[in-house]
Amino acid sequence: MKIRLTRLVVLIMALVTTAGFLMLYKYLTQDLENQTFQATEESLIDTAHILSAIIESDLTDENINTSNLQTALEKAHKHQFSAKIFKLTKTKLGTHIYITNKEGTAIFDSSGKRTGKDMSQFNDVFNANKNKYGARSSRDIESDPLSSVLYIGVPIKHKNNIIGTLTVYKAQQDIRPFITSRRQWISLSITMIAIGIIVFTIAVFTWIFRPIGKLITYAQAITRGEKPVFPKLGRGREVNTLGYALKEMRDTLDGRSYVENYTQILTHELKSPLAAIRASSELLQEKMPAQQREKFLTNIQNETNRSQRIIDGLLKLSNLEAQSQLIKQTPINILALANRLSHSHTHRLESNNIKFKISTPPSITILGDETLLLAALSNLLENAIHFSTENTTIELTANQHNKKTTINITDQGTGIPEYAFPRLFERFYSISKPGSSQKSSGLGLAFVKEIIELHQGTIKLTNQAPPLTGTKATITI
Repeated sequence: MKIRLTRLVVLIMALVTTAGFLMLYKYLTQDLENQTFQATEESLIDTAHILSAIIESDLTDENINTSNLQTALEKAHKHQFSAKIFKLTKTKLGTHIYITNKEGTAIFDSSGKRTGKDMSQFNDVFNANKNKYGARSSRDIESDPLSSVLYIGVPIKHKNNIIGTLTVYKAQQDIRPFITSRRQWISLSITMIAIGIIVFTIAVFTWIFRPIGKLITYAQAITRGEKPVFPKLGRGREVNTLGYALKEMRDTLDGRSYVENYTQILTHELKSPLAAIRASSELLQEKMPAQQREKFLTNIQNETNRSQRIIDGLLKLSNLEAQSQLIKQTPINILALANRLSHSHTHRLESNNIKFKISTPPSITILGDETLLLAALSNLLENAIHFSTENTTIELTANQHNKKTTINITDQGTGIPEYAFPRLFERFYSISKPGSSQKSSGLGLAFVKEIIELHQGTIKLTNQAPPLTGTKATITI
């Protein structure tokens, strides 16, 4: 839940950062356009006043003479040049001029479009005629925003009287390549920063959050009593240090509780056979018939063997439980393993007149510890033989689907009582076959469960559905 919350926070931060970048991009591009047009407007104002002053210096009366200016502009527009400005190259003049008389009629236009037209109602001429700042931006084609033209109008004076106006104008389309070029640089810069943040975020998830999530899953599995394989945490030094510290702590705590737990179990389980041996040995010190003495000696031998089985079983089980993962793993062919199992139990099967049937495709192979897996199947087969009646069949089947291998061992015996299912895999819990006095150590199924869990698998015992009888052990790896 904490990792999910962290991811949510990171997602919100990513969304806020993205929104911030979009706002920054919008602001920078708009500001870039505004500043570029402002700089252009400022240069046009200077140009307009200089040209107005040139015209004013040639005046002898209130008649404006445009011939010199017209000649100069015609020559200027014919100039051939190549000016590299940043990454753009300018090859032609983009600035034009028109002049009006004091009534606002255009008497000269370098582009030839406005000569003779009444311009008095346009802001550049209207304001300039009133000695105010005259500026406007108008579209040549109303429906095309890219056809906008920037106009700057200034008055032409003779003896402090306004006798006309001069307007310098420039198409915004001439300026846009500079804006586009700068906008591309802004876009590239913001994109690179965004990519850097994305890479950093992915790195944080890969090196910190994801490994921590694996460690949480690992710790939760330990809490549930499972034996998870220590996860691969990548190359993050801090996370690996934390992970191995957690693993060492787990091993240390497991070792302490393990010794205490097994000491208690061994003490408890050996009480009964030791008490029986002690009682029999005390009675043997008295005089008794040979037949009765033989009975007590047999009892001592049986209890001694029982104690040995308990100790051997606990040693095997403790050795397994001490492993957090398989020490060696090799490809195991299930059919070959089943044939080995059949061969090792031939005598017991024949002596009980029980058939052992193997039904598994020859191609099924899994990765694991062959010795341990054979020991687990051997325990299950021995249980099946013990609870089976004569002239019945025990069957081993296997199948593989979606990388999962299922092995079933089915007998036709007496089945398992319902009350016993919750405790089947507890240490020292055992049930006896009806009519039999033989008692197991109660460690076999616990041993099997440990082996299967080391293989990252599960085991389940169920009774066959009527009218069938017997038990089905299902291993899934």
